[in-house]
Amino acid sequence: MVTDFYCEGTEQKLRNHFNIIYGKESVDDCMNRTKYLINRYGLSPASKVSFHDVWTHQDNILITYGDMVQPEIGEPVSKLRKQHEFLSKTLQNHFSTVHILPFFPSSSDDGFSVVDYRRVDVRLGGWDDILSMSKDFRLMGDLVMNHISRHSDWFKQYLEKKEPYTDFFIEVDPEQDLSEVTRPRSTPLLTPVHTKKGEKFVWSTFSDDQIDVNFANPDVLFEYLDIFFFYLSKGLSVIRLDAVAFIWKEPGTNCIHLRETHEIVKLVRTLTDCFAPEATIITETNVPHKENISYFGEGDETHMVYQFSLPPLLLHAILTENATYLTEWVKTLKPLPDNCTYFNFTSSHDGIGVRPLEGLVPDNEFTSLVESIRQKGGFVSEKKNPDGSLSPYELNITYFDAFSGINGSQSLQERRYICSQIISMSLKGVPGIYFHNLTATRNNLQGVSITGRYRTINRKKWYYDELAGELSDPDTTTYRIFNKMKQIITARKKHPAFHPFGRQVAADVGDDLFCLIRWDPAETEKILVLANVTNNEKSVNLTNFDLPVKDRGTYNDILSGNEAVTDGVAILKPFQVLWLKI
Repeated sequence: MVTDFYCEGTEQKLRNHFNIIYGKESVDDCMNRTKYLINRYGLSPASKVSFHDVWTHQDNILITYGDMVQPEIGEPVSKLRKQHEFLSKTLQNHFSTVHILPFFPSSSDDGFSVVDYRRVDVRLGGWDDILSMSKDFRLMGDLVMNHISRHSDWFKQYLEKKEPYTDFFIEVDPEQDLSEVTRPRSTPLLTPVHTKKGEKFVWSTFSDDQIDVNFANPDVLFEYLDIFFFYLSKGLSVIRLDAVAFIWKEPGTNCIHLRETHEIVKLVRTLTDCFAPEATIITETNVPHKENISYFGEGDETHMVYQFSLPPLLLHAILTENATYLTEWVKTLKPLPDNCTYFNFTSSHDGIGVRPLEGLVPDNEFTSLVESIRQKGGFVSEKKNPDGSLSPYELNITYFDAFSGINGSQSLQERRYICSQIISMSLKGVPGIYFHNLTATRNNLQGVSITGRYRTINRKKWYYDELAGELSDPDTTTYRIFNKMKQIITARKKHPAFHPFGRQVAADVGDDLFCLIRWDPAETEKILVLANVTNNEKSVNLTNFDLPVKDRGTYNDILSGNEAVTDGVAILKPFQVLWLKI
């Protein structure tokens, strides 16, 4: 039900949000500015939408840069257009959604130090390329909210002390005690800059090129709300709120997950529900699980959160050949609010965050996992703790190479890796698959030597013909993994039991096996997922456990089509995963 201007209940919700964020004296002004913004984009209230219909078991999200597949040198086509060509030819039947990582002009961090939020980087293409791709795929884009490039017009105007930018950034006395602030990096929190009024120290959580903006200033909030609706108007329908946990600062606190931060996410959700109900908000908060899922609120904040504990837990389970901690973790996952689900991924443009592993595995095994990455040619990024010490924050390695063995067995590496991907795609949520997970890309050490940044190890750029050559040769790892991943995705899309809003229950069937039962929301289909996380063949009598299987039943594996359970006994090859319709 809607009123003349807002959906029913929306006006009061907005007033409550603004009161919490800025105080009651600012509410009327914020409401007037909200009406101006809505009118500017020609928005009107829309009927309520069920996300059980917007996202189904047939949806998968591909994570990629706009130039991950590039035209040959001199070819007269934009990089975005060439990427679109590749995706349309090879993956359109497998992915409904494409997350194009920041495609705006940027001065560092491969796009995450944005110079201008409203322009497409001319080295990639233009908004016409984005609109063209949006006709074939649902598009996901980044709203980099916490910071902006020091080379942006906003910051240049701030340095000149020109209105309205004088209060767009956070000036801090360098003598102030900021030891409680949560740090995701080991670099200094404050950056000295020369302004028209002398030297100032500005807050910079991530780097001295990424200057944090001041959300305590309503002008900043409304700039980002404007950008949010601008993106929707340009064909993006899924918006990732990047580094959103850090956006509100209050010295004397840890400056992460503060009440105002959550209220701003709620504000964005309220506006989305009323004026763009088919749009999706995803929060990116690389923190321990309990903190991460706090962004669901009571179903009134984000629609999806990144499942950050999954990548390191899966890696740990398969490398140690012990599913105990993975099983225990899945058991702790509580039912989610309606219209909320997980964004399940194993790899992204960043490394493998290990803060979300805190408390989930023993400390000595955590340390061993970190050290194993160094032995495999990877790197370990660190964060600074309140006491000044450093601790692991992120493992920098391609997810495929994270499964390499000391003996160098390619077959073992591929089996381990595919096991991880199938388990990830089995869990409740929408699968998000990084481009390099499809191509089994190796560590890009040459790139790291050029940029000096650890994260470059997992950000290789393919030339179209180079990748096409790999995908036409059955003897290459890229060919085998790419086609195996497509086969798994195709099988998954046929089964509503994998619906992102369905149910899941993990079961104990031994340390060597991971077991999961999935149902669709209407409970019309039930699938038993059984994964062998060891390098030995395993036999398990399913009737010995509290599982919904027929006594002495026989079942075929959905993935292979072969009989996998005979007289209630399942036989699993090393690192094999079975999907059994029960």
